[in-house]
Amino acid sequence: MSSFEQIRTLIPAEARAAIRTGAYGRHTAGLAAGYLQANLVVLPETHALDFARFCQRNPKPCPVVGMTDAGSPKFRTLGQDVDLCRDVPSYNVYEHGVLTATVPDISDLWQDDFVGFALGCSFTFENALIAAGIPVRHIDMDTTVPMYRTSIALTPAGPFSGTMVVSMRPIAEARVSEAIAISSRFPLAHGAPVHTGNPGDIGIADLRTPDWGEPVDIEPGEIPCFWACGVTPQAVLLAASLPMVITHTPGHMLITDVPETADIPVIQSD
Repeated sequence: MSSFEQIRTLIPAEARAAIRTGAYGRHTAGLAAGYLQANLVVLPETHALDFARFCQRNPKPCPVVGMTDAGSPKFRTLGQDVDLCRDVPSYNVYEHGVLTATVPDISDLWQDDFVGFALGCSFTFENALIAAGIPVRHIDMDTTVPMYRTSIALTPAGPFSGTMVVSMRPIAEARVSEAIAISSRFPLAHGAPVHTGNPGDIGIADLRTPDWGEPVDIEPGEIPCFWACGVTPQAVLLAASLPMVITHTPGHMLITDVPETADIPVIQSD
């Protein structure tokens, strides 16, 4: 098994190869700097249009950067040989709203009517924060970013509705406005924060008990900043209770060949 520090030096295709062969199976925060990472949703074609509408109506937590043809596990616009069945370190499998398995490969579960969605990920703007000298604590700690359910209502579509999930990063008060400006440059990666300051204002009772990920300390002089999170559709899909849905395990993303600065993915994999 390769270490995080070893994988961190690889280009996207090499990192995907390590994941595909099982040489690496941990979180992807901090990997393939400069390239877009994506959240993953796989669901039956009968629900794909409603889910696409849901994402269009809620672009902050659900920015669509790629979509497969029905029955194809290949993202045509995200890179050369990007296989959604094998290139994510860990997948969650839900059946009728219940998590039934967490697996490193979904090739055996793939169905001819499945459609895959790739949704922009906050790991993209984290690289920009680090480049600007703004520390990102969960990366420094080698842990998964803390994520929380909120009271922020989403616009429903078909069977999909609920409230937003956010990820939190503590930022020095003097640099919050800079962090907002930097992240706003990446609308495909959730853009600017949806809230800064008091977590109770958005329905979060205790930052020490995230719903996903691991807690991080907030030091004196730091402000908790909350970004829309790609785990939002996981929570929404769970509530919709479809016969089967597959997602990435939180923190374990799909690494693409698309530069973070691209407005729209343009790489062809034909």
